[in-house]
Amino acid sequence: MELRHLRYFVAVAEEQNVTRAAVQLHVSQPPLSRQIRNLEDELAIALFDRDANTVRLTEAGRVFLAEARIILRRAEDAVAMARAVAGGKRGEIHVGYAPSLTVELLPRALKCFRESNPGVRVLLHDLSTQGMLRGLTQGKLQVAMMVQVPPKVLTGLIFEELLRLPVCVAMHPAHPLARARNVGLEQVAKERLVTFTLADYPEHHAWIAGLFAPLNRPPQIVEEHDSITSLIAAVESGRGIAVIAQPLDGLGSPRLKVRPLRPAPPPLGVGIAYCKKFGSAATDNFIAAARRATVN
Repeated sequence: MELRHLRYFVAVAEEQNVTRAAVQLHVSQPPLSRQIRNLEDELAIALFDRDANTVRLTEAGRVFLAEARIILRRAEDAVAMARAVAGGKRGEIHVGYAPSLTVELLPRALKCFRESNPGVRVLLHDLSTQGMLRGLTQGKLQVAMMVQVPPKVLTGLIFEELLRLPVCVAMHPAHPLARARNVGLEQVAKERLVTFTLADYPEHHAWIAGLFAPLNRPPQIVEEHDSITSLIAAVESGRGIAVIAQPLDGLGSPRLKVRPLRPAPPPLGVGIAYCKKFGSAATDNFIAAARRATVN
């Protein structure tokens, strides 16, 4: 039994006339009659009572008509759903993100994406950089909004820079450096430094080491944290200061002060990473939305 047999049957049942059904279906009458007979033979039941001019459904035919309509409707829905997913208008997408760096970019990207793709479900994953790289490589994430990492770490992945963020120093409001308009790297080198964990954020430690390299002295790292929430809590409680990117100021806290680092080091590149191997129309649409978010 094929879907066309069900379509032929439903047309004949609704028209109660093979000739009119044939016109509706754009087929000739004899083949249509044969298809209906073949269907009845396959089912081993009579679907119609026939006379010279009309055909009428049997009791079994009426039951079969109701079910055939459901099957055809489900088939049409399946086709529409598949086309919507293929076009990126339905389905779901998993997005990894770094809260400390995408606090402003991510909401704008989500707004742009949902305006043009309301049928796509977005699942957000707050992850470390290493977690995002693993997710992209394994296909568990379709895109990740993250800091730029060295090219050798991006094997098999593509990274597009969307914006650059100035480097600043975060501290408790009572810290002596909070009274300064700018903070120098030499001043930071004398302070207790709070950072992200080496295991989850090796690129952060490499970046910190690069900042302090001109001083020929390592930073005094006293604590490592696996999330931006715990890092902020450490700074707010006065256990140390942190070298961060400007959006951390957007998270807002009366127990946190952010001051520019001078002379200003190169800004941090932030963007979107993805793996073409696991791409889809929804992925392409999200990347396009993230690009628009940087110009809106």
